[in-house]
Amino acid sequence: MPLHFPRIAAALDDYLARHPEEGEAVADFEEFLSSHAAVFERGHAVGHFTGSAWLMSADGERVLLTHHAKLRRWLQLGGHADGDADLARVALREAEEESGLGGLAVETSIFDIDRHRIPARGHEPEHWHYDVRYVVRATGNEAFAISAESLALAWKPVREIAFDAKTDDSLRRMARKWLDRPL
Repeated sequence: MPLHFPRIAAALDDYLARHPEEGEAVADFEEFLSSHAAVFERGHAVGHFTGSAWLMSADGERVLLTHHAKLRRWLQLGGHADGDADLARVALREAEEESGLGGLAVETSIFDIDRHRIPARGHEPEHWHYDVRYVVRATGNEAFAISAESLALAWKPVREIAFDAKTDDSLRRMARKWLDRPL
C-alpha cells in the first residue's frame, strides 16, 4: 500500500475487487500513487491525479456532459485535484463549479478510472492525467449554467452514449458500467 495516501489506495483496492478485469489499469494507478508526494499537484510535470463526475440526472437516465473548451470534445465534468487527495470531493466540487447545479450528492466509491495523455499547450508540457471518476447525482433542479471551461453542456441519454461508436471510448465504458450496475 502506498505510504503517502492510504485512503485512495484502499479505494483503488475496493475498485479492483469490483472490477478485477481492470487489474492492469489499477496497478498503473497504484504505482503512480506511490511514485511521489506531489501526484495530486498540477505542477507535477509527468502527470497528476484528477477527479471527474459521472453526473447523473435524478431519474438515472441521463448524464450531464461538457463540450470541453480546450479539448473540443464531449466529456464528463471534472478537473485537477490541486493538492486535494480526496478525489470524491474533487469530483463533487468540479461538478458544482462546471454545471452551476446545487444539491448534488457524490457516491464515495470509485466508479471508473482512466489514464490519458494530455497534449502540450502553451507552456504546459504533454503529461498524464490519472482520472478517478465518481458518480454524482442531481437531487434537485437540473437547469445548468455553462462555465468558462465549457463550450456547451447537455443532458445526454446514457443508453445512446453506451452504443454510439462516435462517442469517446471512456464515455461509452462508463455508460455501459452505469447500465450494468446492480440496482
